Formats: sequence, structure tokens, C-alpha cells
Amino acid sequence: MKLPWLRSALENEGPYVSVHLDTTRLDPQAVTEIEARWARLRDQLAAAGAPAPLLDRIGETLLTPSALGGRHGRTVIAAGDEIVVDRVLPVPPLHESAHFGDEPELLPLLELTPFAVTQLLIEVDRAGADLRLRAPDAPSLSRHGEGLGEDASVDGGHDELHKASLGGGAQHGWRASNLEARVEDSWERNAEAVARTVERIVREQRPDMVLLTGDVRSSALLKAELGQEALERLYEVPGGTRGKSLDRPAFREEVVRVTRDFIARHEEDLLARFREASGRDGAAATSADDVAQVLDRGQVDELLLVSGRPCPDVERLLLSAIRTDAGISALREDTAGSDVLVDGIGALLRWHDEATPAASIGSMSGDARREGAHEGSSPS
Repeated sequence: MKLPWLRSALENEGPYVSVHLDTTRLDPQAVTEIEARWARLRDQLAAAGAPAPLLDRIGETLLTPSALGGRHGRTVIAAGDEIVVDRVLPVPPLHESAHFGDEPELLPLLELTPFAVTQLLIEVDRAGADLRLRAPDAPSLSRHGEGLGEDASVDGGHDELHKASLGGGAQHGWRASNLEARVEDSWERNAEAVARTVERIVREQRPDMVLLTGDVRSSALLKAELGQEALERLYEVPGGTRGKSLDRPAFREEVVRVTRDFIARHEEDLLARFREASGRDGAAATSADDVAQVLDRGQVDELLLVSGRPCPDVERLLLSAIRTDAGISALREDTAGSDVLVDGIGALLRWHDEATPAASIGSMSGDARREGAHEGSSPS
């Protein structure tokens, strides 16, 4: 995952204040609890030397409700006297934290990248569709705050929508056939109008997933009109109805399930790429020391991180990745096969040469130093 917005934030002069907070508001007591937790973190930052006026602004930002529903969190990073990052998180941080220093604290933010899944939800019927750009677990998400654009409603404008029985008799046969043909044509033209809007949004916003629900016949017509870019992202979710899907707990649960499956497959793909690169030609590295070396040489294309697994000097590695335009992708700690990443970290490389540390699967299993480092790590 490329993070150009974070690199631009790091171009500011420090010192930095970094705050990562669970801002979930599921009951009336949540606001008081959030305020109390922020007060403790604020005292910690003030004791470290963070200026009071800046802490006031950070607190106001953190305590302002976001439009995100369900469990979520918030990251605020300030540089000097300016807030440079205000990010609503799709899930709460694994650990709340606050830090004041010459460099920002990035791990609590970046280890949540598995959940940073953007989705275009399409609720289709025979007249058109409602389109929503949203995050998983967040039925009330406002697009304005996340830069995803507004919701859209597309109506094809073709109003022959219902077939009807005209009664018995051969004299009505031509009329019934004509009506049915006009109805089918209306459905198809409306599907074409929806497809044009969907393809524009996919082209401009590039969501990770396109979720399709609603009328079965309309869904089939829409799929027939969509191009390859949209179809490659398409997942059908049963049980939805135009304008009502997100009001149904069962539908929201199905969206969560589909999203979790997507995240799991993405993690499996990352590990498969790492194994292939390691075994094929050494275009991968692992262990904190080796990854630091390839980062210093500007070789890293994608940094892989296991969330919740301690890694030596991880903040320095993350900063180096951001500043060299490397992508960063975290894997959940329980991801099968993630133990192939020694010290919980690895890298896919842009290029390699004879001086590049080897990361073949064979050397990882036979290197006593690396095996010892892995055995010595424990989940936090």
C-alpha cells in the first residue's frame, strides 16, 4: 500500500506529537471514557514537553465525533504547531498511545493497513441504483470526511419497468409481447446508465472492492455491461435492497464476512509473493537487520509487517520506507504462514544485486541466528 499522503506529512519540521486513540462511541458512557483516556495521554505529552495550545487543538480534534459508525479509532499527528495528519481508522488501534519527539510514531497507524479497504456498494433495482463509497463495518460513513466523494443515485430514465398480464385471447398476444420487449429494453438501458457511473467511479477512485446487491435480474444485466476493471473487483452480496440494505443487520454481517475473506486472500497473496521472490532470485529480504540494509540502499518496493509482533527498531524502518516511497502492508498476527517473516518484518525488492542479503526460504530455515530471533519474539 502506497502512502503518499503520509510522506508529505513527514516533510514538515518537528518535533512531532503522535496520538492513536480508540474513539468508538457505542453507548452513552463512551464519550466520558474517551475524554478520560485522552486526559491521561495529554498529561503524558505535556510532561514530555508538548505545548499546551497544540494539545488543546489535538484534543478538540480527537473528541469531535466522526461520521464513522461502529468500532473505530483516530490518529492525529502534529508537526511543529500544525496538525498534519487527522485520520479516522477503520478499527481501533491495537494499542492506544501518545508520543512527543523528533520523529512521529507510526506503528499504531500502519499496523492497521489490512483493514484499510475501500468499497463501492451498489444497490441495484430495475430503475437504476444507489451507489455508496464506504469502509467495511461503517454503514454511516460520510464520504466527505474521507475524500471518497458523495453518494450517488442513478436512475436510467426508462420507465417501462413492469410486465403485466393483459388477459386471455390471441388478440392480446402481440400487445403482451410488445410490452415485454419494451420492459426488457428499459431494464437494459437502465443497467447501461448505472454501468457508466460505476465505471467512472472505479476509474477515478479505484476502490478495492465493488459490492453488488439488490434485484437478481438487474444485477445480471449490470454485470453484463461492466468492463474488466470493475468486474475484477466485483463481489456479490445477497440480501440487499435499494435504499434499505445497510439498515439490515444480516446484510451488514454479510458485508463484514465478505470483507474479512478479501483481507485474508490479500494477506495470502502478499506472503505468496514473498515466498516466490525469496525462492526464485532473492528479490526479498527479512529480519530487522537485513531489511534495514535494503531500505538504506533504496531497494524496497513493499515493506511487510506483522501487526502485534515485536520488531527491533521498527519505527526507524517504517520512517525509512515512507521516505523512500516504499509501500507498507501489515499482516494480522494470526495470518497463516506469517512466521516466514523473521522479526515480524520483510521486504519485496525493486532490484537486487550480489550485495543484497539473501532471503531464500532455505536460508531462513537453516540460519540459526534468524531462527533464534524468531523464537525469541512473542506476541504483545
